[in-house]
Amino acid sequence: MKYQKLFEHYNLSGNQIKNRFLMAPMTRSRASQPGDIPNVLMAEYYAQRSTAGIIITEATQVSLQGKGYAKTPGIYTQGQIEGWKLITKAVHENGSKIFLQLWHVGRVSSSKVNGLQPIGPSAITAQNTSVYIFDGSSDGDATFVPVEEPREMNKADIEIVINEFTEGAKNAIAAGFDGVEIHGANGYLIDQFLRSNSNVRTDEYGGRKENRIRLLIEISRAVANTIGKEKTGIRLSPFISFKDMNDPEILETIMLAAEQLNKLDVAYIHLCEADWDDAPQIPSDFRFKLRDTFKNTIIATGNKTAEEAEKLLQEDLVDLTGFGRHFLTNPDYPARVKHNSILNEISDSHTLFGGGTAIGYTDYPFMK
Repeated sequence: MKYQKLFEHYNLSGNQIKNRFLMAPMTRSRASQPGDIPNVLMAEYYAQRSTAGIIITEATQVSLQGKGYAKTPGIYTQGQIEGWKLITKAVHENGSKIFLQLWHVGRVSSSKVNGLQPIGPSAITAQNTSVYIFDGSSDGDATFVPVEEPREMNKADIEIVINEFTEGAKNAIAAGFDGVEIHGANGYLIDQFLRSNSNVRTDEYGGRKENRIRLLIEISRAVANTIGKEKTGIRLSPFISFKDMNDPEILETIMLAAEQLNKLDVAYIHLCEADWDDAPQIPSDFRFKLRDTFKNTIIATGNKTAEEAEKLLQEDLVDLTGFGRHFLTNPDYPARVKHNSILNEISDSHTLFGGGTAIGYTDYPFMK
């Protein structure tokens, strides 16, 4: 077989996965309102794509304060838990595993989204950064609004956030998920603490790298202690600097975090890598060092071709490979790879974020 590794079974800390295709988290903004509740349409969407060995859900806020975009789902009310049960049941019936991505956006928000002032490690506004709402002013399309200045978090705020992630993890297991992924990437709250340009605190959560990784490690430890380390994964994005997150120290900081996550024995580290056409390539020495530092599963996601994914797997630099847009438009992506079939393209970019029908969401055709 051309893609031998991609189609191998894999043991993810006790989760038996039918292939090494991972469906990457993708925000689609289809949660029912009011209440940001997962629904039947979302269950159909995920069920279609359970051709992947494992699915990581779209980012899911652990609280109203943690919400940064309209119509994104939550995991902090009973209604949300019940909604997610529809999805986990559908995915499991098709023989796949599914982890919930736990999310707090931190400073990347606006009171126009959730009625609250954003919070963050420091009172520094993310420059050239917007979030979206649906206000009826643009024929159903999302309207982008600039983020607002965050309030610097105090110790009580930090304790609340740790508890929110822990409760979110408990709720995820109650909803039938196989585990959770802590979102520490892409300029959101945990990533904001990791980076020296967004975190200028002078207490034990700021300053030197050992302090800036503290929130990530404390959340990871709390979640692992609550639901099990084998059900706890972490997403990081060392090479992505949008949302005003360019930090010259981030690679060293991420590697220090990886050392501590290895000690916690969490299930995996998921690298969110740049996915635009001329994006920087991840240096091989970083991948080698991460493999030497972290003993458990390593995942890489970032608009890779099947050939690129297979090569990384063959070289033992990653254990699972994530695909986003390929699964968005091709619910049967593994079969298309296996048979070298033509891939569907995005039908209408207006349907990427938001919409209450199948159009641009569950109507992408399967291979004939």
